[in-house]
Amino acid sequence: MGDREFITLARVMIDDVEEDDWVASKVAGFVILTQTCDLVRTCALRPFVELAPLIQVKQEILEDVIGWRRPGYAFIPGVADKKLVADLDRVMTVQKVVIADWDRIRGLQSDDEVRAFQRVLARKRQRFAFPDEFTEFVKPLQKRIKEKHGKESSEGEALRALAEIRVAAAPSWNSDHVDLTFYFVRQEGSPEKFIGHTWAKWCDDWMKRLPICKHFTNPEGLIVDYHSMSAAEYLQSDALDLERLSSSE
Repeated sequence: MGDREFITLARVMIDDVEEDDWVASKVAGFVILTQTCDLVRTCALRPFVELAPLIQVKQEILEDVIGWRRPGYAFIPGVADKKLVADLDRVMTVQKVVIADWDRIRGLQSDDEVRAFQRVLARKRQRFAFPDEFTEFVKPLQKRIKEKHGKESSEGEALRALAEIRVAAAPSWNSDHVDLTFYFVRQEGSPEKFIGHTWAKWCDDWMKRLPICKHFTNPEGLIVDYHSMSAAEYLQSDALDLERLSSSE
């Protein structure tokens, strides 16, 4: 923790000429991305560690990060009071000896926090590349969720109670006609109703946002949790990251 410098190779102007040069920017600190098993090995075997910078964000962005709606960032509970998050879009490699005498704050206090952090890192690198046609198909749902998520309403409460949205394609994404299943995964302990409206009501409403499409047929929406979802259903579906959906164009 403390003022540190993140080093980036960037295109800069030097004497009115564009050149590549190393640029240092101040950051509040770093989070170590290297796995513990590699971190504790000797410098002779594993001399380097990977670091991501900690940056300060506004409260609403912090809440998005906590709710898994900002895949470029990772929530670090140990520095949440300072509104600091890990910026996963920037990674720097340094020798272990460089960080040996740095002040350290334990950012992850429990096994559950460690697992959540691991999932965030995995999601950052393993995001599924949905077909462009699907990205266009799901845009109305994406727009609705982004508009209503922060609202103080029944729908806003339901959206904030989702752990994630996953989607499965049958028989495959490359088929001429694809049957889609949307899994709206509830957070553990979420309520059954939101200001009188049930999960079933909101699931039906969200699915009606999807347009009629000859390629994606019979889209089905299911309200589930991690206990009711089978391992096969989870592994055969992909996380629908509504913040980062993009097409090749």
